[in-house]
Amino acid sequence: MKQLLVVAAHPDDEVLGCFGAVARLIREGHEAYTLILGRGKEARGSADQDELRLFQKEMLRANESIGIKEVFTADFPDNAFDSVPLLNIVKKIEEIKEKIAPDIIFTHHVGDINVDHQVTHRAVLTATRPKPEESVKTIYAMEIPSSTEWNGYAKETAFVPDVFFDISGTIESKMLALAEYKSELMPYPHPRSMEHVKSLAKTNGAKVGLKYCENFVLIRSIMSCHENTEC
Repeated sequence: MKQLLVVAAHPDDEVLGCFGAVARLIREGHEAYTLILGRGKEARGSADQDELRLFQKEMLRANESIGIKEVFTADFPDNAFDSVPLLNIVKKIEEIKEKIAPDIIFTHHVGDINVDHQVTHRAVLTATRPKPEESVKTIYAMEIPSSTEWNGYAKETAFVPDVFFDISGTIESKMLALAEYKSELMPYPHPRSMEHVKSLAKTNGAKVGLKYCENFVLIRSIMSCHENTEC
């Protein structure tokens, strides 16, 4: 059984980016965990404690709905990860990584327009330097509607997917998880609407001959020998 970890900057990024693939991998026998690094909401104006508590409940329900084993959280400031020493974020990722020893990590793409996503990507790469004892063998960068596509003009960091997870059997699990984030959903045609998220998975699927899929950029894939087997 493989362990996987989703490292996301904000609550709902995990669902938007990879919960179709993660739900599928859980069904296939993987054990999955989520690490949310930031508080969320604050950058859009003052969020009172009741709103933040509701947001936390939504996050837990969304993750529980697909079978995430445990959700870990940090308390980094919303849309201000660049004001925090990178080492602090790296250490938090390392702390969780040491607890669960994941084989696979899903995280943000460095080209996202959101600065927290960019910093999260760099922190994951730093926390998973490929030393001999490193557990993480595979890292995928995910696509986040309302962030990844909005930085599409930066050609040097454009999101160009090369891994396509068939989520035809888990698209409804992804949508049910997203529906838990009632306080974050927007009306169509906003990219973070239920209609757009499902249609994006359908469009991405059609590009590669699938009904629904999630796109990823493969950051790293280390194919190690099995124990007691010569390569």
